[in-house]
Amino acid sequence: MKLIIKNGRVIDPANGLDGLYDILIDKGKISAVEKRGGLSGAEEDAKTLDADGKVVAPGFVDMHVHFREPGHEYKETIQSGCESAAAGGFTTVAVMPNTDPINDNRSVTELILNVAQEKGAVNVLVIGAITKGLEGTRLAEMTDMREAGAIAFSDDGKPVMNSEIMRRAFEYSRLFDLPLIQHSEILELTSGGCMNEGSVSTELGLKGMPTEAEDIMVYRDIALLERTGGRLHVAHISSAGAVGLVRMAKSKGLPVTCEAAPHHFTLTDEAVRGFDTNTKMSPPLRALKDVQAIKEGLKDSTIDIIATDHAPHNVMDKEVEYDHACFGIIGLETALPLTLRLVDDKTMTLYQAVEKLTSRPAEIFNLDCGSLSVGKSADAVIFDPEAEYVFDKSHIKSKSKNSPFLGWKMKGKILHTLVRGKTVFKAEA
Repeated sequence: MKLIIKNGRVIDPANGLDGLYDILIDKGKISAVEKRGGLSGAEEDAKTLDADGKVVAPGFVDMHVHFREPGHEYKETIQSGCESAAAGGFTTVAVMPNTDPINDNRSVTELILNVAQEKGAVNVLVIGAITKGLEGTRLAEMTDMREAGAIAFSDDGKPVMNSEIMRRAFEYSRLFDLPLIQHSEILELTSGGCMNEGSVSTELGLKGMPTEAEDIMVYRDIALLERTGGRLHVAHISSAGAVGLVRMAKSKGLPVTCEAAPHHFTLTDEAVRGFDTNTKMSPPLRALKDVQAIKEGLKDSTIDIIATDHAPHNVMDKEVEYDHACFGIIGLETALPLTLRLVDDKTMTLYQAVEKLTSRPAEIFNLDCGSLSVGKSADAVIFDPEAEYVFDKSHIKSKSKNSPFLGWKMKGKILHTLVRGKTVFKAEA
């Protein structure tokens, strides 16, 4: 069955498009992209989807999610995580390795990919562990995981503290031209901490996690990278100092990229005052100056992409004292409206925002997605950037509901998500 998406504002940064175009989809692939009205002869045997007044873009790409399967399916399964992704406009996601068992070998990599193939509504990619058991002492079976389909390596959730191990990991991953994704944190500085260290943590009597813990690790990894080669991707960057270090590394031509999560450019540590455990995450919500630095980094492209760090937790993981609650929040279904706030405040244009959600992550991780190029898989999203609604639990497709944005008035609504030309999410009327 052919499908024509007509009359929409097509934003496709991979091909430099931003204008009124019609898109023909045939057999799950992009068959043609023509100026508005240019496909009129093809409508006779095609279903049409009118996107007048809406934005049509490549399906979003999220390079940092936690789907919890295998091992913690009560929080999220691959199936429910994919449904959440589709509701957020994401057609490709990369899952982190901190499952149970840890994804540090071929068998777990293959298991995740097989389950995703069977039950996933969107494309699921796998990030393998850097070290065995995420213990930071021995390199994981990187070659086997790459052969099984891993597209990058990370111990996310835990930093690789041992500098010699990280150095060897850079050298080893360089053979595959695959990036290492680092959770940047010096654990000796953050042990027992549960929020950003600053005036708010002092007032609340909560142990803080200083920005220096992030800055020092980013500095170390850049120094190692300069010595060894390879590629470094800094996960969920949150401090002004770390943004400055990445900017400096890029000015030297080093292969360093980074991502920002929507909660880190939307909220400050002031949000913790209500002791809502849904404001607890790692790295923590930072001070206003850090948020401003992240927004500036997104504006000048020091920060390459937007990634959610979607981290589902069951209610029993969060309805405890603040310092005992699990770190992390869900983020797939609020990513678009929170990103559009940056468009409204002129931090970025809509074109730049779409680029950071589509073509740029695909470019960094060498993925065959993130565009509406003819011949490519018809993975696309249609959204209304002006639609307003209140985000509540009834909207959430994720198995977990741990979001600090419940009750927020949002602007920007996903209407349709298509994977290989088939609708995997359609908004309720």
